[in-house]
Amino acid sequence: MRLSWPAGVGLVALDEVDSTNEEARRRGDAGVEGPLWIMARRQTAARGRRGRGWSAPEGNLSATCLLRPEIRVAEAALLSFAACLAVAEFFESASPGANVSLKWPNDVLLNGRKAAGVLLESAGGGGRLDWLAVGVGVNLAHHPAAEEGAWPPTSVRAEAGLAPTPEAALERIAARFAHWSDVLAARGFAPLRDAWLARAARLGEKIEARLPRETVTGVFADLDSTGALVLSTAAGPRRIQAADVFFA
Repeated sequence: MRLSWPAGVGLVALDEVDSTNEEARRRGDAGVEGPLWIMARRQTAARGRRGRGWSAPEGNLSATCLLRPEIRVAEAALLSFAACLAVAEFFESASPGANVSLKWPNDVLLNGRKAAGVLLESAGGGGRLDWLAVGVGVNLAHHPAAEEGAWPPTSVRAEAGLAPTPEAALERIAARFAHWSDVLAARGFAPLRDAWLARAARLGEKIEARLPRETVTGVFADLDSTGALVLSTAAGPRRIQAADVFFA
């Protein structure tokens, strides 16, 4: 089913850019209002969480939504769940029969392999946001070679035999991101939390959360109302706001 582009949302399509998140930063600093999706056929300096490199060849989707939401910085992270749900729903339509799951905090898996990631960046002060960039990278036609110690990658083409165009993928993702953003604004995080947990990878199983100064092992029990990971450990429940998660 073809979806219409969400009302009131702009779109800029570029042939090449260093990073769609960097382009969103430049436009945000220049006063562009948004909501505005910025997509690029090629990125020359794509990156993921914590400055890690991200492969972004032509044929994959590289896009960022620039927003000026009237929310506090602490609440902005909840929009990453809206983006992950939008990508998951796109995968469910593009790869019928595939196992689509969500790996906390910001990865989308196809048949247990990483096929997409979300990166949030922002500017502001005093606990308030000036602008927010919600970056989405989706492996449609290509995926990088597996690297030792990294999560195994895949693509829509590898799992489903063919790949939608980046434009078609973004149309679907933008529509569903607008939907989940509206749900978040109207009803709070609870509906997103329920939808995310319904697709959560390894819920109820033992996982590792690697923090800068420690590694916490426990059973993935829940998400709390802020989107934090909740592990059941030998010492009791442990809430984790940011970490790299590994499955046992």
